[in-house]
Amino acid sequence: MRAASLVVAAALALGACGETAKLTVADGTGPQPTLPPPVTALLPTVNIAPAQPWPPGTLPHAAPGLQVNAFAAGLDHPRWLLVLPNGDVLVAETNAPPRPESARGIKGWLTGLFMRRAGAATVSANRITLLRDTDGDGVADLRSVLLEGLMSPFGMALVGEDLFVANSDALLRFPYVSGDTRIKAAGTRMLALPAGAINHHWTKNLVASADGSTLYVSVGSNSNVGERGMEAEAERAAIWAVDIKTGMHRVFASGLRNPVGMAWEPASGALWTVVNERDELGSDLVPDYMTSVRDGGFYGWPYSYFGQHVDARVKPPQPDRVAQALVPDYALGPHTASLGLAWSAGNSLPARFAQGMFVGQHGSWNRRPHSGYKVIFVPFSGDKPAASPPIDVLTGFLSAGGKAHGRPVGVALDGRGALLVADDVGNVVWRVSAKP
Repeated sequence: MRAASLVVAAALALGACGETAKLTVADGTGPQPTLPPPVTALLPTVNIAPAQPWPPGTLPHAAPGLQVNAFAAGLDHPRWLLVLPNGDVLVAETNAPPRPESARGIKGWLTGLFMRRAGAATVSANRITLLRDTDGDGVADLRSVLLEGLMSPFGMALVGEDLFVANSDALLRFPYVSGDTRIKAAGTRMLALPAGAINHHWTKNLVASADGSTLYVSVGSNSNVGERGMEAEAERAAIWAVDIKTGMHRVFASGLRNPVGMAWEPASGALWTVVNERDELGSDLVPDYMTSVRDGGFYGWPYSYFGQHVDARVKPPQPDRVAQALVPDYALGPHTASLGLAWSAGNSLPARFAQGMFVGQHGSWNRRPHSGYKVIFVPFSGDKPAASPPIDVLTGFLSAGGKAHGRPVGVALDGRGALLVADDVGNVVWRVSAKP
């Protein structure tokens, strides 16, 4: 009993501990964010927003000139979206796979406790659901399980008549014919993806090249800052390039702690990604970021952050690697957990959203006060982010009392140019459109 009491006391202490941000989220946003000295402590800042269902009749808050409605509700932890050429919407209903080693020790137990409080510990539905709006009213009236029995699926990409799905542990290929509402054929396993009994960042995202020859696969790190040893990080914290014909792969870019959303910027043809940066350096560090990705580029993790700012926790230091670290293009604020990314082309929203990136920010646990919990738009000028600040697109996911009614994840433009947002705590796909 005494040991159990000590664990509970530790959990309560950890939940209440930590410093408070001295800077605003805006200070940590943009091409040149403010990066104060790191704050290290025996216990990290923990500030969970407990999950609380949306009260009946309530919606997120759309920006002026926009309106929002539920495109589909009653889903099971919807996290990622793919809009097909015929307008059908695929939703990955998914959560973390079994990771027995992650739950060991007091820290693992506490992490599980906080994930449950945040609504992030549900059993994975392991399926991809198809949603179709047959009458064009902005609400899905047909729902079908397209694929099931998967292993924590996340990223999806359609190339010709092949639908690619990234499970947490493998890349799969399925035959697809336009209009299909269910795929009964067994998928082909193209290649294994880093997984295992820990699999710290389990989500694997996909995006295809314009010519359909290559799939880019995002693979997050297996730790916060390499504390499990770099042998556990082989080909992780990276984006892979996979040859669709052969299944052969190479590391396209590395040093990206947890890259998730990916999108193409059309003027330059560059691949962009959003990256979740490291934790436990204080409420003001480190900003998550959005960046164009260079072939062969190294972005610092775990040895440095936002270019060549050394993380002294990582031993042994690697000054040669730090010297190679590229500076990301655009910071998105500390601990915003930016996950979703979509280029604006083809949207039917007001003119201020014509050119730029939509970003889904899942929300913080390692910052006081909270950050993220919204969808933003980063305007571009040419092929780079503009000097103007981001625009809030969808907010109101946090209650006045700090409860999380929802948490945005994937974002995508539907066939009529509205913005779809997967909300994995609210179990809704929201649709943001222009007001009449």
